[in-house]
Amino acid sequence: MRKSLGVGLYLFLSKRGTGHWNRILKRRLDEGKEDPARIEERRGFASVDRPEGRVVWFHSASVGEVLSIQELVRRLGEEDPGLSFLLTTGTRTSAEILESRLPPRTVHQYIPMDSVEFVRRFLDHWRPDVAVWTESEIWPALMVETHSRGIPMLLVNARISDRSFRRWRFMKGAAGSLFSRFSMVLSQDARTAAHLRRLGVPKNRLQITGTLKEGTAALPCDEAERDEIASQLKARPVWLLASSHAGEEEIAAQAHEVALGSSHRLLLIVAPRHPERGDEIVAMCRERGLVTAQRSKGDTIREETQVLVADTLGEMGLWYRLAPISMIGGSLVEIGGHNPFEPAALGSAILHGPHVQNFRDIYDRLTDAGAAWQVTDCRSMAEAVRALLEPDRAARMAHAAWEVCSDGAEVTDRALGIIMDTLDEVA
Repeated sequence: MRKSLGVGLYLFLSKRGTGHWNRILKRRLDEGKEDPARIEERRGFASVDRPEGRVVWFHSASVGEVLSIQELVRRLGEEDPGLSFLLTTGTRTSAEILESRLPPRTVHQYIPMDSVEFVRRFLDHWRPDVAVWTESEIWPALMVETHSRGIPMLLVNARISDRSFRRWRFMKGAAGSLFSRFSMVLSQDARTAAHLRRLGVPKNRLQITGTLKEGTAALPCDEAERDEIASQLKARPVWLLASSHAGEEEIAAQAHEVALGSSHRLLLIVAPRHPERGDEIVAMCRERGLVTAQRSKGDTIREETQVLVADTLGEMGLWYRLAPISMIGGSLVEIGGHNPFEPAALGSAILHGPHVQNFRDIYDRLTDAGAAWQVTDCRSMAEAVRALLEPDRAARMAHAAWEVCSDGAEVTDRALGIIMDTLDEVA
């Protein structure tokens, strides 16, 4: 295993920096970023017993990553009923969403902070048979301690942006020491694979497979809620601003005002990436004179309602099913875009802004298939919405998006095979 002075120094400080990590936890707790009822999980104390038998541990950083591996976990459970699964994340939002969506025989825990003491406590309890990281969540102490126990480590759905690569390049020795600990790395695209090769991942441990998000099962939906909302809509035309960030709602509101000129019954649903921003979005819409309902307050959609702010968690499957047109947020501002396969899997035509570097390869494929439409401002967004209010045009785009999405099921198959092979090797 490659030695790295940088990694060695980090581990030295991590062993002696328990107080530092505790101060970080206290600050995050004060800011509402940690769950006070489960804060000890962040120190490596498990809140549930380890299941009997073999345990596969998956770690994901964000909500999107968690959702991307759910289908993989479900399929693994079907392949081997003797397996149990540990799923770790670091955010309250991911835990809240997972509360009602965990696959069978799966438990969720918060990932410990990267203190050697906390990590060792976590690994002593869970003793995973295989560890699977997703995308690019790299914690040195966690990786080194896991590897030192002989636990096979896989990196799936790997993605490294150009910006992240530039940072890692200045720590090439540390990157090589850490990334070379993975027994196999599955890269989302050729660009990430090239970055990983330059950072020290051996060629024989690297495969380009595409993104697991392509093989993700359709987001769930409460059918009773769907029927209720549909009855309130009364066949009105609808479009959706999904996973929006600050600045994007104002642009969509302006576009909606323009589109209302040619379709006076049109409804805009705004589902912000961070639901706690609901009040400010409602206030902005009402200041513009738009009749606005708020989902979290239990408001119903009336005939005069022009905007619904869907500031709730776990309901994106509902909104994508109801809206034949979805403008994907995080792409009009420099966030990098969000997963377009979620609306694609549910029959929605896709609009997006220019900032989609997080999913560039996917958006390129959708564009080539005639399944996505780029907009840049309120004028071009209004033009796109008005054009797609023609049902046949929206349906053609949605079908093309679904075909691109369904082509990716093999990505999950390949990841499934590699994990099963790894489990066989350590049996």
